[in-house]
Amino acid sequence: MSVSTNTQFKLPIRAPFWAQILAGLVLGVLLGWLARSQDVSWLVTTLEKVGGTFIGLLKLAVAPLVFFAILVSITNLRKVNNAARLASRTLLWFMVTSLIAVAIGLVIGLVTNPGAGTGLTPADGAAPEKTGSWIDFLTGIVPTDVITPFTELNVLQIVFMAAVAGIAALQLGEKAQPILTLSESVLELLQKALWWVIRLAPLGTVGLIGNAIATYGWDLIGKYATFTADIYVGCLIVLFGVYPALLATVGKVGPVQFFKGAWPAIQLAFVSRSSVGTMPLTQKVTERLGVPKEYASFAVPFGATTKMDGCAAIYPAIAAIFVAQIFDIPLGVGDYLLIAFVSVVGSAATAGLTGATVMLTLTLSTLGLPMEGVGLLLAIDPILDMIRTATNVAGQALVPVIVSAREGLLDREAYDSVHASPVDETPADEPQRVPATA
Repeated sequence: MSVSTNTQFKLPIRAPFWAQILAGLVLGVLLGWLARSQDVSWLVTTLEKVGGTFIGLLKLAVAPLVFFAILVSITNLRKVNNAARLASRTLLWFMVTSLIAVAIGLVIGLVTNPGAGTGLTPADGAAPEKTGSWIDFLTGIVPTDVITPFTELNVLQIVFMAAVAGIAALQLGEKAQPILTLSESVLELLQKALWWVIRLAPLGTVGLIGNAIATYGWDLIGKYATFTADIYVGCLIVLFGVYPALLATVGKVGPVQFFKGAWPAIQLAFVSRSSVGTMPLTQKVTERLGVPKEYASFAVPFGATTKMDGCAAIYPAIAAIFVAQIFDIPLGVGDYLLIAFVSVVGSAATAGLTGATVMLTLTLSTLGLPMEGVGLLLAIDPILDMIRTATNVAGQALVPVIVSAREGLLDREAYDSVHASPVDETPADEPQRVPATA
């Protein structure tokens, strides 16, 4: 006699992306604290290598990703009605949100006096190896050759070349179609590769957070307590105050749904500290929020290289006040207006990469403040850059949603029904996992 049975073997439940990131944060803090308190050198090295490898993988595709994303995004506008209007509205809201963010940064800096009582002196500062000025910014846009911007990762020049190529392709029309088809294929390939890297974010989180704690500890944060608190408070006000208010009043959409949909990209930005590295995920969550794909493929890459409310608005505003107070240099109303101007016009100088040193030096040079002030902030920068980049990416997803809603293009049914993290879903081109039976 034989007995036939069907046994169903279920795959283990995979934790959602946000839970994986949270677990990585907790584990990273614990390992970093252990490495620092017990002076475990091999653990510090391991954490540094893990975090560095993750960031290296993200940066590996940055240059070609930016070039092809900008080129394709510009040409995709031909598929959208009122493309010029959409582009101008996008740029307008980039500027409006940047002005709001820099105003918040200035108010916080003036109220809290972040440079007072730190114990730091001008002697503690050191001039950076590279500085930014308006001459460098304007003359540095145009590359001298087509290779150097890619080898030196000069994102601003890459954006310039991509924009020129995209506009030229639009002018050529059908003659440029083979190049556009190839560009779209290369872009999809790069995004697929970066998607695999994004899935490693929980592991990268352990290394990055653990290394930050092991290297800097809590003593450094204590010395820069007011400045650190100012940056985080300013970014959180923009994230959870300004953005929800704009969504509700201008876009007429629910803020909760926005954060529910955009949260995976915001989390990854916090960990990776790279707007460009997060760009494929930012674009995907933006599309899932109901923004048309053709418009999202323009607005998100454009924003990932120019839209920096955290790095280019809040941070340089507070940092300029901090440096001025350390060097005992008074700032007037005209100086604060210059900070706002630099924040709006010079955002592209940050280029969506880890850190905002170029933007800070551009601001300080415009105000005539000592470049040595940059050296005072470099040590604490990785800790600040996490919340700055999260704010950047949230803004890069926010503006397309607002513009789409105001122009009647937003799929409100998709927006209201967004629920799951796109990182948790099986991509359409991969086979679905089904339970095995015997």
